[in-house]
Amino acid sequence: MKYKAPNPRFIVIFSIIAAAALLRLLPHWPNFTPIAAMALFAGTYVDKKQYAFAIPIAAMLLSDLILGLHANMPAVYLSFAITVAIGMFIRKKVNVGSVFLASFSSAIIFFLITNFSAWLASPFYPQTTAGLIESYVAGLAFFRDTTYGISFFMNGLLGTVFFSALFYGVFFLLQLRFPVLDKSRF
Repeated sequence: MKYKAPNPRFIVIFSIIAAAALLRLLPHWPNFTPIAAMALFAGTYVDKKQYAFAIPIAAMLLSDLILGLHANMPAVYLSFAITVAIGMFIRKKVNVGSVFLASFSSAIIFFLITNFSAWLASPFYPQTTAGLIESYVAGLAFFRDTTYGISFFMNGLLGTVFFSALFYGVFFLLQLRFPVLDKSRF
């Protein structure tokens, strides 16, 4: 069996994803990270579905091994798997509007899933619908804390939008400069 070298498009896409994982390790405002943007980007541009999920989740796991593991990881990884799926959904129509909406949706989904998980594991809230609502309200109040950055929620939203614009924009410009990266030209 002959060895088949990865194509330049895959190398560039993989490099952007790896750079996102490395950026997570640098000092930053809480929740202002490129991770959701990385998952969204992978869902949009990694052609094989299993790799679209595996590559960003592996990158996330490697950075988590350095930063530390926590009990809420399954919820975080689930939200990022959904973000990859959102990226797949916009695959055929990548533009400023679809990327912005996908970024915004990803941040909201992350909030809903991770706070639901925190409610499930929390001894502070009753395991009832009222307790769930109370935990979401408390989560929104926590997001208004401006100690670090704008707020926890806004940091996440702005981080996802900023890094999505960066990753998609860089890839778009690279496709213009290097036509071999533009799959639609073949």
